[in-house]
Amino acid sequence: MKKHLSFALNIIAIALFIPGITLPMFALSMEMTALLNTAGMTSNLIDKELSILSMVHELWDSERFLVAALIFLFSVCIPILKTTLMSFVYFTRNQNLARQVAQFVATIGKWSMADVFVVAVFLAILSTNHADTLSQETLNLFGFTIGIDISTQTLSAAGDGFFYFVGYCLVSLLASHIATSPYTLQRIETEV
Repeated sequence: MKKHLSFALNIIAIALFIPGITLPMFALSMEMTALLNTAGMTSNLIDKELSILSMVHELWDSERFLVAALIFLFSVCIPILKTTLMSFVYFTRNQNLARQVAQFVATIGKWSMADVFVVAVFLAILSTNHADTLSQETLNLFGFTIGIDISTQTLSAAGDGFFYFVGYCLVSLLASHIATSPYTLQRIETEV
């Protein structure tokens, strides 16, 4: 029964994983406003929505290879490997091999915390929501002093991909826990 439940949870996890890495994780917008007496000018400095895959692509393009590779490894490759191996455990008839693969998944399961770390990074980014700065500058031009107020406002919001990815992390951890619990591993051994 636990074996079937774990497999069903793995299917649900992968169904959450795909939109979790392709849909926007967050939207980030930064505006700058310059006020000269009563006249003002507003400019959008940043306005983007990023998914995990688009973030990896953007990091790679900006030559931040290590960060891009780590996010890709921990947020894409390891989850796919875990799901593939747990599906293999479910379908294989060789119970000894199934037990060894399940134990291997339990060993790499510690790397699942990297998924949670990625979510934590996004939460940290989202905590910058409504961060405002204001500075007052003076401009001396031909003997006239002009006061300029310059302000920036950073807005961030969680996208649908964020919620799918959090759901994937939770369901995947539960599926791995059920599949690699000592009772489940013992049942695999006794079915040999």
